[in-house]
Amino acid sequence: MFHNIKLGALVATAVALSAPVAKAENFINILTGGTSGVYYPLGVALSEVYGQNMQDARVQVQSTKASVENLNLLQQGRGELAFALGDSVKDAWEGNPEAGFKAPLSKLRAIAAIYPNFIQIASLKSAGVTTLTDLKGKSLSVGAAKSGTELNARKIFGAAGMSYDDLGKVEYLPFAESVELMKNRQLDATFQSSGLGNAALKDLSTTQDVTFVSIPAEIADKLGAPYKAGVIPAGTYPGQDADVPTIGITNILVTREGVSDEEAYQMTKQLFEHLDTLKAAHSAANGISLEAAVQGLPIPLHPGAERYYKEMGVLK
Repeated sequence: MFHNIKLGALVATAVALSAPVAKAENFINILTGGTSGVYYPLGVALSEVYGQNMQDARVQVQSTKASVENLNLLQQGRGELAFALGDSVKDAWEGNPEAGFKAPLSKLRAIAAIYPNFIQIASLKSAGVTTLTDLKGKSLSVGAAKSGTELNARKIFGAAGMSYDDLGKVEYLPFAESVELMKNRQLDATFQSSGLGNAALKDLSTTQDVTFVSIPAEIADKLGAPYKAGVIPAGTYPGQDADVPTIGITNILVTREGVSDEEAYQMTKQLFEHLDTLKAAHSAANGISLEAAVQGLPIPLHPGAERYYKEMGVLK
């Protein structure tokens, strides 16, 4: 009997040795935002690109409350790639408690600066709002509480010498829910920070008479980087027949310490080699370029991403 056990152990060892060595899977969890925003469709497109072009990559997409939640999840090791607004990334790196970061998030590393977000404030025409100061006394949804959008709202009102106290009513709702309230005449306006052509605002403009509220360039000058003067070009939304001055903020694809150099290199390389897939998923991706990818980053580049930019001649 002892002989049989010994033989069985030997056979088991031989089988284990002859079995092909299973390659370790690279797990990539992509942290996005609400499904009616821009991060989510772009995250889905990226997951397809990575799944098809990165060896042994197992990719999933997580819908979240966007920037602030994404950065905290990255710091906790609960994601490998995240979409986030430039000012939220800066706040996270510095550990700004008012922005939702109790301590500096030191593990964050950049993959690329991508397309800019634009502050898009849409108001029902019947509310008579055309400029930021016209929002005084009106009801406004400022995005989910402590989201990147809501942080933008606070900073922009602050720079205009206003606060939420000046508003008639403040709602903290995601894009799609804000639009539903406007359709039911329960809300005057929605403040949305996203890429141009977002689904919720397209839906709103198709069904209601809306005005896009202008934000003067001096607000951007006052706030400084990563804010800059921008424009919502005429025709971005149904019924919007003139350019609307507003503010732009760069979005950043962020990873973390602990993601291997090779994985970060591949995530960067595949992003730029398959930009057409991202552009097909959402027009906001037209704003992504290799040259702009390394500009104005408030956090260090991941060494894997840095290697790709050096190969491409974007960095010396």
